[in-house]
Amino acid sequence: MERLKSGELRPHDLLDALEKRIAMVDPLVNALPTLAFDRAREHADRLMAQPVSERGVLAGMPVPIKDLSDVAGVRSTQGSPIFKDHVPQTSDLVVSHLEREGGIVYAKSNTPEFGAGANTFNEVFGATLNPRNLALSASGSSGGAAASLATGMAWLAHGSDMGGSLRSPASFCGVVGMRPSLGRVAASCNHEIDNSLFIQGPMARNVEDLALLLDAMSGDEPADPLSKPRPARSFLSAARSGQKPARVAYSPDLGITPVDREVAEVTRKAALRFSEAGIIVEEAAPDLSEAHDCFQVLRAVSFAVSKAELLKTHRSMLKPEVIWNIEYGLSLTAADIVRAQNQRTAMLHRSLTFFETYDLLLCPTTIVPPFPVEERYVKSVEGVEFGNYVEWLAIVYAVTLICSPALSLPCGWTGKGLPVGLQIIGRPGADAEVLSGAKLLEDILGLDTTKPVDPKPL
Repeated sequence: MERLKSGELRPHDLLDALEKRIAMVDPLVNALPTLAFDRAREHADRLMAQPVSERGVLAGMPVPIKDLSDVAGVRSTQGSPIFKDHVPQTSDLVVSHLEREGGIVYAKSNTPEFGAGANTFNEVFGATLNPRNLALSASGSSGGAAASLATGMAWLAHGSDMGGSLRSPASFCGVVGMRPSLGRVAASCNHEIDNSLFIQGPMARNVEDLALLLDAMSGDEPADPLSKPRPARSFLSAARSGQKPARVAYSPDLGITPVDREVAEVTRKAALRFSEAGIIVEEAAPDLSEAHDCFQVLRAVSFAVSKAELLKTHRSMLKPEVIWNIEYGLSLTAADIVRAQNQRTAMLHRSLTFFETYDLLLCPTTIVPPFPVEERYVKSVEGVEFGNYVEWLAIVYAVTLICSPALSLPCGWTGKGLPVGLQIIGRPGADAEVLSGAKLLEDILGLDTTKPVDPKPL
């Protein structure tokens, strides 16, 4: 950023480098299927005509946008055949906000259809492959964003998260992804004004870069009534502050899900290394036992609100998982929804009590290492069968329900050299504390995640 702001580098230089890297790498991983370099260079020209002080937080840094969010004048498909030729006239709020802060959009990153499912594939562009092993999934739904970061096709990337969609692909690809607190990042209210499950957020290859992007993304917007003003202290300065938690908790499973034994062992070892900084580490977790029922109901309601009309008009073009989610949502009774809302409130209150004792909660980000890309989702772990395509994501969607900020930090490797992510969770609103804790552990672990990888062949 310093070189951009000093004029040593121009946005055009970065765009040139990215265009070359994408031509070399993306045919292998399929992370950025839609490019917009002409639009990006026009934006860079306009930005360079302004004084440096007026170029925003990002000052011309290129950022790919997940293909669930519209970018004006750029093909924006949502990973669905229904919108395969859609070119919007206006951008989503998060895109407009980023561009005002000096972010330059040069590509759309791949996502599963409507973001449904933690494996990035769709009928428009195909599957995004994991650069660590091209036979494996990059997870989802921000899989294209994570793979582009890992391979050096992006320095920063936009994503979104309902049931772990920023965190799970970060874990699978060995990068950093964060679900911020509710209202931290303003978003378009296309279907629900009060949607607190779906949140926009940042991804990067290390904690400081992620904090910088969160600074650019944060801030209130009148078009999003839930959005919050940007805090007085930047998130980048919070990450660099050296602030240490006094006491943290680790749980291998949050008490709600099976976890691959190797993943549990890698994350446990990483969590215990907080003790090297004089921090107390204990095994504990809040009671999140209602998470499965609660999330399935509230997620289905969201799908019904946003996609019921598509079910009527384009049923044959929707993938089975999306149809199931919409129909489940339409079948729910008021009593079902009341029960889920009460469950969520109870879990929130218990979690707030938990965070009176512990500054951070640590656990695996995903319950398995990256799995074969042709498998639509994880069907069983450690002998436990899952009932649907979402249930394996409980360790991340439980955190969604309690409105906590949560970050996935690369924390180690399996015996086969696959990345493992540690989820670092704070109380609602404690984004700065999550970032400072993550930066501290990142330094202790000493894993070099800043260098891009070349995709490994099958």
